[in-house]
Amino acid sequence: MAGIISVGINKNKIQFNDQGWANVTVTLDNETNVYGQNVKVTMSQSKEEREAKEAKTYIGNGKVVWTDGVITKADKVEEGVVASEQSQAGRQTPDLPF
Repeated sequence: MAGIISVGINKNKIQFNDQGWANVTVTLDNETNVYGQNVKVTMSQSKEEREAKEAKTYIGNGKVVWTDGVITKADKVEEGVVASEQSQAGRQTPDLPF
């Protein structure tokens, strides 16, 4: 495990799509703000919204509470990989409480 992040999210600002999903972006900053936070949560933006420089909708913030010092970028899932193989990713530690 590379890290644990604790966030608070304002349920009144969350926007759900037609399927009931809320696509969010979590940003991890290198610096901590005056409230001791270094994590921001926003509603995800489309490429067009980003290019138009539309304002982000901030729905929460938080902080990194634990890290092993290594955060790695997730690899894209290859086509043809069986779903059961994908669902096993990250399950090498059976002692986790969740």
